[in-house]
Amino acid sequence: MNAIGKRIVPLIAICLLSGCAMQRYTPAPIVASATASQFQSRNLANDGLRAFEESNLGHPVSPWPPKSWDLQTISLAALYFNPALDVARARVATAEGAIVTANARANLTFDFVPGVPTPYLLTQDFLLAIETAGKRGRRVEIAQDLDEVARFDLADSAWTVVIGARLALLNYLVASRNLELLRSEQQVREDQVAILEQILSVGEITRLDVDLARIELSKTHVATRTAEAQLADAKAVLASAIGIPVAGLEGAELSWPDMDTPPASESFSADQVQRDAVLNRLDIRRSLAQYAAAEAAVHSEIAKQYPNFNIGPGYTYEERNSFFTVGFSTSPPLFNRNQGPIAEAEGRRKEAAAAFLQTQAQVVARSERALAVYTATLKEVAEAQSLYQLQQAQLQIVQQTIGAGADNQLSLDGVQIQLSILTRAQLDALARAQRALGDLEDAVQRPLAPGEMFPINAESRALNKLP
Repeated sequence: MNAIGKRIVPLIAICLLSGCAMQRYTPAPIVASATASQFQSRNLANDGLRAFEESNLGHPVSPWPPKSWDLQTISLAALYFNPALDVARARVATAEGAIVTANARANLTFDFVPGVPTPYLLTQDFLLAIETAGKRGRRVEIAQDLDEVARFDLADSAWTVVIGARLALLNYLVASRNLELLRSEQQVREDQVAILEQILSVGEITRLDVDLARIELSKTHVATRTAEAQLADAKAVLASAIGIPVAGLEGAELSWPDMDTPPASESFSADQVQRDAVLNRLDIRRSLAQYAAAEAAVHSEIAKQYPNFNIGPGYTYEERNSFFTVGFSTSPPLFNRNQGPIAEAEGRRKEAAAAFLQTQAQVVARSERALAVYTATLKEVAEAQSLYQLQQAQLQIVQQTIGAGADNQLSLDGVQIQLSILTRAQLDALARAQRALGDLEDAVQRPLAPGEMFPINAESRALNKLP
């Protein structure tokens, strides 16, 4: 082996050995039929879900699956299954990779120029890139700020999933209760029509009275069929909000013990709601992180005014003679000093600042409106409750009259029908109040009812899905 070969072989060996630490490509194909089958197999008895529930509830769940699923356990199931969280988690992983990229140092540059046509001419150069003005640190700062943005996006997505599960569970329970009320009313109206038919047979009333009752019974039949469709739709929406097929809800008993008792509006003041919205909203905190990234980008572009340089040893072999040199290269800022990118970065910083102020103003306005709407719906609930109590008192009077021996079953049916109508009106008012409370909670992005759900923030362990 000649002198040139003795110098080249070690260099080739170094390059090959450096490849030992390289990552290998791992294919990750997506098979639509397989993923669809996996989705269809999801249900609330999943062992992974049990570990996730117990980890976040802080206590064992026994028996499993639980006999009844409440708002908190349903919300955790949604955080576990809903695919929107997996997308947001993937974005966080990408942002973490961007930090690694920003923190990486440039590799050595190796130049090898063989002699042509003579083998007695050879040039080798090693160049080390040196960044000036803290450019690498600025890149890392930007990547860290964007990683924080991604984590706030994940927390925001988690909150959206939780508030969506809350609304879906509310609508399902309201639809279920409404169907029960309509079926009960239908039975009473059938009894009413039967009694009127008997009275008609003895000639004490006209056919018109019976027909009017039958029309109301038919309306109730139609309302019942509509309520059955609404319940089926609400069940499908709830399954979608959780992230499982409708079959995954089969056999699950759903409950919300505190649904009938929304908190009084006096339990939180307008100042408290506004303060919570400004301090707790994830989009505000995300906007701050985005502004910090824009600020760091301005700093980074200003640092680019100062040129980097490359320095390193060189070796030349020429006609059996060896020459050693030290190389240096740079790009002097003769024609521009990065004015354009600096102006762009400053413009993006102004845009980020304006976006933050806009978001903050929208949050304050939304929280004020949500509190006003919730307060109004609570008044509707109180009025509906008052009418219901009056009708309940009337029902008791009629029942006592019948109990005393008076034959007044028709009057009892009439009162029961009116009571059923008022009960459904009360249920509608309660549903509007709970939806308004959900909007208020969404405005401040934290639970407001005692024991309801749980707070979501960028550090919440509920964001980390267990394997």
